[in-house]
Amino acid sequence: MAGPRIACIGVIGKTDNPLHISLFPPYTDATIEFSFLLNSCLDIFEIRRKQTSIDQDLGLLHAIDERLAAYGWRTTTGVKLLIIVDLFGQEAVSGRLVSAGKPAGPAVSGLRDSDLKPAFRALQSAYIQLLQNPFYSPDDHAPAPGATAGAASACQPVSNPKFIADVQRIGESWTPGATL
Repeated sequence: MAGPRIACIGVIGKTDNPLHISLFPPYTDATIEFSFLLNSCLDIFEIRRKQTSIDQDLGLLHAIDERLAAYGWRTTTGVKLLIIVDLFGQEAVSGRLVSAGKPAGPAVSGLRDSDLKPAFRALQSAYIQLLQNPFYSPDDHAPAPGATAGAASACQPVSNPKFIADVQRIGESWTPGATL
């Protein structure tokens, strides 16, 4: 039986520059589509930022369709963590994962915001560990002051192997109710 699974994790810098994007099966070839979806959530972050405290689980940001939903978390440093969940999930068929055609049952019609808190906390911990790395400089991944909006998309993404492995582990192991 299939259940909700993470389809995409995005880490977006405080100037809305993408720091890291991970895609999970069966969406690994949908980079452009998920970049667009992540970008569409940034306006919602801005609206909610004005209404909530800085370090906040913002919950459901955007129900993209009946299958995909975007959830967000904002850190005290202004970095945005986004998780796009495939509510239908995947099921194993002959040893390979395939996208399920329908929700597993009525309990999967949506997630509670608390279902994703362990994933967001684990992502925030991974990002904090990245910041504690003496060889990582967050300034290398941010646009120069006064740069145009196009310069934000030209910033280098995070390439730290431990951080990338942590994000992959979180995305692959999360299920509703799991502790990470």
